[in-house]
Amino acid sequence: MDIFAEGFSTDPWWWQGFHPPEADGEGLPARVGTLVIGAGYAGTACALRLAEAGEEVLVLEAGALGQGASTRSGGQVSGGVNVGKGASGRPVPAHRKAALLRDAAAGFTLFETLLERHQIRCGYHRTGRVNGLWSPAHAAGWQARLPELNEHALSEARLIDRDETAGRLGTSFYHGGVLIGRAGHVQPAEFYGGLLNAARQAGARFIGMTPVRTVTRLAGGFGVDTARGTVRADRVVFATNAYTGSTARGVAPDLRRGLVPVTTHMIATERLPEDLARSILPADHGVSETRRVISHYRLSPDGRHLLFGGRASFFPLKERRTAAMLYRAMVARFPQLNGVRITHGWGGRVAMTLDRLPHIGGGEGRYFVAGCQGSGVTMMTYLGHSLAGKILSGGEEPVNAYDDGLPPRHPLYDGTPWFMPALGSWYQFQDARDRRPA
Repeated sequence: MDIFAEGFSTDPWWWQGFHPPEADGEGLPARVGTLVIGAGYAGTACALRLAEAGEEVLVLEAGALGQGASTRSGGQVSGGVNVGKGASGRPVPAHRKAALLRDAAAGFTLFETLLERHQIRCGYHRTGRVNGLWSPAHAAGWQARLPELNEHALSEARLIDRDETAGRLGTSFYHGGVLIGRAGHVQPAEFYGGLLNAARQAGARFIGMTPVRTVTRLAGGFGVDTARGTVRADRVVFATNAYTGSTARGVAPDLRRGLVPVTTHMIATERLPEDLARSILPADHGVSETRRVISHYRLSPDGRHLLFGGRASFFPLKERRTAAMLYRAMVARFPQLNGVRITHGWGGRVAMTLDRLPHIGGGEGRYFVAGCQGSGVTMMTYLGHSLAGKILSGGEEPVNAYDDGLPPRHPLYDGTPWFMPALGSWYQFQDARDRRPA
């Protein structure tokens, strides 16, 4: 059976609602106050707040504006659910975790505030999220986390049994779940488009198709050499996240060495018949999983397409191969979708850090924001907004719990994730071991 619909596309399904704009033909200014490198959620949110405060801002993007993870993600939104789940085994101290969770909750609040303030219409459904239990043994760890999630992150989270999980998700695949009330899902490209429009209306300038080659400190500022010329800037913000070093490895080597780019993939089904669509995710939750190599999925804003994603492979593969792998995972959870065709399959990068936490910081005119950990819609928007506050204050004091300097580095890592195939295989083995007794 051919699972691919006629006209199958490797563009994100989301781009039907907002397509990243190509270069707009603007020339580079000779000088600017703040130059932001990277026009995703973080860079755009930073530019929005700076421009609203009257600062002169220019945002440069190597490709089309927003063509990276900001318009490729799963579009699930929450605040703090993934904070402190480090894979290294080193627990985050309780007082620090509480502060991280409070700031993550503030990020969710900011997201909803921006939607209202700028009237961004992006298919937002505040219908909650379920983390499906991969194994019954995973319930204990989540039960221990619930008090801090509810107290500090305001997650409205509780464990649900297998029957309730099956009723809410339309599948008996999981051994129960964690229901997070303060969560939902959004059309991520349309949210990005609304954020971009708000920043432009505030006075920020955006220029795409302009890779940055070098950034050099000069007397009184920086010289930023690009494929279209050189700009002098009083200060520079690096907001390239998982795409740091993609076009010029030497632009921010200290940041690059602390980020692990991980490619994830998604597929979109064809429009589903109404009765079939109603059998899938009847409560319209977003879904993630408690295993290490997760799948995540949700319905489209109109409820008639399933958008299904995850880490299909730890080796480079063509999009049709990764789409076929995700299709098998989708049918394992929803057998009733066997025979449904998929119209889109695409990939995008997220940035992990060695401590599994996002980071912002900088000073003396050079700032950065990075490390979304796969929770970019709310987290990167919030961190870009927060970094703008740091710049406006002109101080060196931390503005939130994530403002603690560059991500940690390792002497054997230079920014090229050579270890991912082996690490990914180890995670998959552990997931299989966890699942087998259940």
